[in-house]
Amino acid sequence: MHEILEQAVGILRGVWRFRRIALAVAWGVCLLAWPIVLMLPNQYEATARVFVDPSTALKPVIEGLAIQQDVDAELNLVRQSLLGGEHLKQIVEETGLGAKANTPEKLAKVIDDLRTRISIVTQVGQQADNGTSPSKVYTISYQDGVRERALRVVQILLDSFVENTLGGKRRGSADAQKFVEGQIKEYETRLNESEQRLADFKKKNVGMVPGDQQGDYFTRLQGELDAVKKTQTLLGIAYTRRTTLEAQLRGEAPIAASTGIASTPGTNTQGGAGDTLSRIKDTQSRLDDLLLRYTDKHPDVIALRETLEQLKQRRAAELAALKQGDAGAAASTGASANPVYQSIQLALNQVDVEIAGLKGELADHQRKVAELHQFVDTMPQVEAEFARLNRDYTVTKAQYTALVDRLGKARLGEEAEAKGSVRFEVIDQPTAGFQPVAPKRTLLLAVVLVAALACGAGVAYLFNLIKPVFHNARELGELTGGLVLGAVSVTRTPAHTKALHRGYWRYSFACVLLVVALVAVVLLSRQFAPLSLTVIRGMFS
Repeated sequence: MHEILEQAVGILRGVWRFRRIALAVAWGVCLLAWPIVLMLPNQYEATARVFVDPSTALKPVIEGLAIQQDVDAELNLVRQSLLGGEHLKQIVEETGLGAKANTPEKLAKVIDDLRTRISIVTQVGQQADNGTSPSKVYTISYQDGVRERALRVVQILLDSFVENTLGGKRRGSADAQKFVEGQIKEYETRLNESEQRLADFKKKNVGMVPGDQQGDYFTRLQGELDAVKKTQTLLGIAYTRRTTLEAQLRGEAPIAASTGIASTPGTNTQGGAGDTLSRIKDTQSRLDDLLLRYTDKHPDVIALRETLEQLKQRRAAELAALKQGDAGAAASTGASANPVYQSIQLALNQVDVEIAGLKGELADHQRKVAELHQFVDTMPQVEAEFARLNRDYTVTKAQYTALVDRLGKARLGEEAEAKGSVRFEVIDQPTAGFQPVAPKRTLLLAVVLVAALACGAGVAYLFNLIKPVFHNARELGELTGGLVLGAVSVTRTPAHTKALHRGYWRYSFACVLLVVALVAVVLLSRQFAPLSLTVIRGMFS
């Protein structure tokens, strides 16, 4: 940071060495530029204001029924009407702007310049309480070097706005309605032709035209393929459930539950599992009773043990047959009367019914897929043609409906305008001030002074680069690379000091004189502008 400050101080010292040259350059630039600023032509601005209020008593009645324009649409209409080439050419001829335009190129340049200097601004008021469109104020302005001509141009624009823009819109409404009526007849004919073509096509391709909910050919085909996959998945799940239920039916749960079934009085005990189980229990009970009275070698004990072993073998054979799914074994063992066995058998029957239904559904979807595959070359073409005919019919019908609606709104809007649905008034007639609005000479003169001082400083800095000096011993040492032992300060005599002070006073006087000259030129441009401009232009002519 210290080095940067030293460099800045060094640059200022270098510029200060050539301060007289900088001041001379500033004076020269001011003497050359100030007359140019004073010679700039004055520009007078003429303005006029027009008030348009669409929020009349009739406006809410026709809201949504007649064609209405928003603020942007009306502004575009005004600009197109007032800034058109033919209209501006008429203004150029009436005001004499094209007196020196003796060629088409010059005339076009004059028209373009006139268009750039015309301004049309729209100011939108507050929203009305009844919800209608807000009022608008159109401000028309134009700048010209001649005040009377600026007023004349704005007056022509105002008259054109009143007579041609709004009045021309009313006069052109009838032509617009005739055009819309002709378009309606043309589209009505097209609509009838489209309806007939669509009806003939449907008759010719009965059964191949897609419905609103079915979709096109590929959508239907993809839907059937997805249905086939879904049905196959459900069918596989059903088969899995069936296998599981069959395994449960041959499992331990029904068999274990059947072991708890005992024979009841009056039941058939010929080979039944309940009879075998009860005989095992009776035999075991009798054996236990005999063992209390006899030894193991008693003949009755030995006989009962052999009988008990035979009954157990018979019971094991019956249970093995039940596990293998033998229906006779289930009936003989009494498992069919078991609630667990019955619930599993019921679920198995339901799965069988579900599998049968899914097989039928799968066969139906596969049949539809096969049928659709047969029409893979013809049905897409039929659907494409049907879509094209339907699209043409929809577009034609939409355009026809829009034209009919627009015609009705145009007629209603014309009647509303004829009865005063919009209030149109001129607020201010074309007016122009006697003082020019441009150029801003005071500001331009001050800018010239600042630019002149900047140019002088730039020239002084350039001379400092051409003729550099060392301001201290450190700069000399850094440039030469040698060791600076010391520095000798300047000793001024009284006469030299007095002459130096006189130079400062003269330089200050020249700077103050430059500011005084700026003030004088500003006062001259304000108080004696016409005379000063005439004199300066005469000097340079």
